[in-house]
Amino acid sequence: MQTKQTSTTQQLNKIIEFRQRIYGEILIKGRDAQFELLDAMLNSGKIGCFAELSQNPVFRRQWNSVYKAIEEGDISTYWQERYFTKQVPQKGIQVYPLDTTVWPHPQARTLMGQVYASSPTKAIKKHSIVQGHQYSMLTWSPEVRQSWSLTISNQRLKPEQSAIEVGLGQIKALCQGRKDPLKQGLDVIVADGHYGNHHFFGPLQELPCAGLARLRRDRVLYGPPPPVYSGRGRPPVHGQRFAFKEADTWPEPDELVELTHPRWGQVRLRRWNNLHAKQEATVSFSVILAEVHLERDKPPKPLWLGYVPGHTDHSVEVVWSWFDYRWPIEPSIRFRKQSLYWTLPQFQDSDRCDRWSHLVDLAYWQLFLARPLVQDQPLPWQKPQTNLTPHRVKQSFDSIFSQFGTPAHPPQTRRKSPGWPTGRPRTKPQRYKPVRRGKKAVTLA
Repeated sequence: MQTKQTSTTQQLNKIIEFRQRIYGEILIKGRDAQFELLDAMLNSGKIGCFAELSQNPVFRRQWNSVYKAIEEGDISTYWQERYFTKQVPQKGIQVYPLDTTVWPHPQARTLMGQVYASSPTKAIKKHSIVQGHQYSMLTWSPEVRQSWSLTISNQRLKPEQSAIEVGLGQIKALCQGRKDPLKQGLDVIVADGHYGNHHFFGPLQELPCAGLARLRRDRVLYGPPPPVYSGRGRPPVHGQRFAFKEADTWPEPDELVELTHPRWGQVRLRRWNNLHAKQEATVSFSVILAEVHLERDKPPKPLWLGYVPGHTDHSVEVVWSWFDYRWPIEPSIRFRKQSLYWTLPQFQDSDRCDRWSHLVDLAYWQLFLARPLVQDQPLPWQKPQTNLTPHRVKQSFDSIFSQFGTPAHPPQTRRKSPGWPTGRPRTKPQRYKPVRRGKKAVTLA
């Protein structure tokens, strides 16, 4: 009992320290209004518009201050990312999902930096094209198959940038912030199919972290060239052809494992090393074929993965298990949009959208740190949970909020605003069109 009480006290002190660091180091300008807006986000139920956050009792200012907090405030994203990185354990294998998401702005004509991007649509179970801001999110998944994926870096893509370019920059910053000269741990980046190419795997070979990304099922790769040169013509660059859809082109795997998994049933894993794409023979990586539920009459389609080891290589069984940590980023993005109101405001400036996005990330981290402190309070139609999801923690967050206190200062009274100066002309804001990105003339063979 004493151990549990000590652990609870330590966790409470940890979240209080986290909040103090947010107020003192991360929030630079307008920190009082921004901090109270952050608390209102965590303690509010369903709201219909952004201004309703001002009606929460923890927000002690007028309703227009919720907009001024974003318009006039400032956040140090450098210190925020560094502080997030320090929260991740240094030892052991830590998995970081990387993905993109879209903040739709279908009617924002004065918002700069919008692009056309694909976004999932439940109605047709496919992706539709929307206009808005696209964000690259590098997160940390502490547990497998749990819906927690905590932001390490959240960066908006400019129209001239690609998801791979921004994602690699985020990964390099992560490696610099987690220097491990003794190699006590290993950071693993897991990504979905649009990262599975030599443009992504090539720069990763120069970094100490490992990379794992899904590959398309119609890829054609090549092995290393033969060691013996005939002496005629240009030395060969490609070796044996390896077509994913043609099993007769597959050589004997470098590693073969068959096992029984509690979730995936009968599993067969095969690994081939030193394969490369036709476009870039100097970037070689390993290919893993994962076949699951082989006990069924109709097993699901196989999963192809590309793998670049970091400073320490691992067996195919361990590497394949890392991809399960990629799934939590999808429900975590939905939770941010639905329960933390990420895409609810309608700002007229792209920097304000970024500032609000960083506040949402700070709120998500607080929910994760509060998870050991709250007790599940299910509604009559909800089943009790042992491992609380972000929604359940937020549902019970107000019960422990009084233990934290707030470093924000109360608002100061002021005179009535003078309003718009007489004679000052009003100008219409400039309008921008979303950028329609063209596909690069590169065919992934």
